[in-house]
Amino acid sequence: MFKTQTKLRPRYAETDQMGVVYYGNYPQYFEVGRVEALRELNLSYKDMEASGVMMPVLELKVRYVQPALYDDEIKIVTTINELPKTRITFEHEIYDSNGKLLTTGSVQLVFVDMKSKRPRKCPEELYNKLKDFV
Repeated sequence: MFKTQTKLRPRYAETDQMGVVYYGNYPQYFEVGRVEALRELNLSYKDMEASGVMMPVLELKVRYVQPALYDDEIKIVTTINELPKTRITFEHEIYDSNGKLLTTGSVQLVFVDMKSKRPRKCPEELYNKLKDFV
């Protein structure tokens, strides 16, 4: 299992008048977790796209437990539990500053060749970096 943690503070524009994070912002928080997880592996979306691989979202699941609040530091825990083939699934948990679980979710992406627009295998560099953890 590969696991990373990222912290951020919800901005005012991401909340309603009660200071509660709008539910539609959580997929963006999941994306922050994914990007930082790849960065921790010394990889980036930008480099994958430059090599001709894009990763569109195939499936998104979210379970809201408690609301995140404006300016309360949240922790995004991102986990990859299995080696990717043509798809990769990122599991996410979001906690408040007291360690209370706020939200869980998963995002499944598919590796696509940018020229052919067809699914392809996981890039070898990503696979090789994950095989030591998963």
